[in-house]
Amino acid sequence: MKNKKIIILLSMLLVFFLLPILYAAEAQKHNYKPASGYVPDEETAIKIAVAVWTPIYGKEKIEKEKPFKATLKDGIWYVNGSLPKEWNVGGVAEAEISKDDGRIIRVSHGK
Repeated sequence: MKNKKIIILLSMLLVFFLLPILYAAEAQKHNYKPASGYVPDEETAIKIAVAVWTPIYGKEKIEKEKPFKATLKDGIWYVNGSLPKEWNVGGVAEAEISKDDGRIIRVSHGK
C-alpha cells in the first residue's frame, strides 16, 4: 500500500514538472517566416490556387481556364481563372489566399 502511494506521488510529480518542460521545448521549435509572408508574389499565389483547384474541379477543367490572374488587396491574394475568348458567359475558378500565412480563405467556381 505504501509503495502504491509512493508510485502515485512520483507519477504526479513527474507529470506536473515534466509536461511543462516538454511543452516549452515544443513551443520553441524554430520557425522561419519571410518578412514578405509565405505567399510573396503572384506566381506563388497562382501555384497554390491551382494546387487546390485541381483535385476539386479536375485538371482538365482548370487547364482550360489559363491564363490565371492574381491580385493582392489588403493582404489577400485574389486568384481567378479566365474564360476562353470565344465564351461570353460562364464562370471560372476563384481562390482567396492569405499572403501572410498561406491560408486558403475561400475557393469557388462560378457558373
